[in-house]
Amino acid sequence: MRAAIYQRYGPPEVEHLAEVERPVPKDDEILIKVHAATVNRTDCGHRRARPFFFRLFLGLLRPKVQILGGEFAGEVDTLGPSVTKFKSGDRVFGMTTDGRRAHAQFLCLSEKAPLAIIPANVSFNEAAGVCIGAIQALTCLRPQAPLKGQKILIYGASGSIGTAAVQLAKFYESHVTAVCNTKNLEIVRSLGADVTIDYTVEDFTKNAERYDIIFDAVGKHSFLRCRHSLVHGGIFAVADMGYMWQNPFLGLATSIFRAKRVKLPFSSHSDPVDDVLLLQGLMETGKYRAVIDRCYPLEEVVQANRYVETEQKTGNVVLTIDHDPS
Repeated sequence: MRAAIYQRYGPPEVEHLAEVERPVPKDDEILIKVHAATVNRTDCGHRRARPFFFRLFLGLLRPKVQILGGEFAGEVDTLGPSVTKFKSGDRVFGMTTDGRRAHAQFLCLSEKAPLAIIPANVSFNEAAGVCIGAIQALTCLRPQAPLKGQKILIYGASGSIGTAAVQLAKFYESHVTAVCNTKNLEIVRSLGADVTIDYTVEDFTKNAERYDIIFDAVGKHSFLRCRHSLVHGGIFAVADMGYMWQNPFLGLATSIFRAKRVKLPFSSHSDPVDDVLLLQGLMETGKYRAVIDRCYPLEEVVQANRYVETEQKTGNVVLTIDHDPS
């Protein structure tokens, strides 16, 4: 099968197409014919081994798993003997348990993995961009429940996590202020944002508004800069610890004083399988959609990585995977 592989850490050019052995499903696994997968910030971090501690689980000198890609959409090709949840031909979407191996024509996963049937009204490309951004948003927002009626500001509202957070916060009946650049204001409004702020024109930390939760979906703000925009007892939630090195220390300190707190992106103790099923239901009823910026064929994986690293993408970047033998 064809796959995009990387055999050393580095820039986008280290990824290239290669013929690799097709995986064979174990007893409780399914073989999925992948039609679409995303390229995201996590993939770029894995490829560059940044932060450096990624090497502790990716491989110290070179990657142990040479295929990137953590979320996908495709169809069930072959079933292991004990599989009961799916059948051959099912259209499925989900995420891998280790955040890798989806940038390939085929992928093996346990039937107990975060995996669900794609609703009939959703394409492979749309379904591929659903899971990772939404589950990261849920991990950050769900611990702040109940969200109903809370004023939430989402900084970086037009990215993969941000577009998911806007929709999920509205699903939980929050009042949402979305912060993004000029070209994406209409997109975040279409996702349900009650108020939009163009950060190229206005600095939200300098207006008089106060929020119950400020959610930094891109890891580019700091608690110290945002704290005056929080109500007493307010939460500064971050999707990425690595972008603001001080957040782990502030998380510990503010957990003691508790007037205004920093919350880190630790697990919300939810089951990712349940989260995928929640997203399936929301898509089916038209309450959630993945925003797709660009689609690249697998053969242009380097260009896709370059674009993601510009940090200018809106929503998700998708790799489309051809299975035509010609």
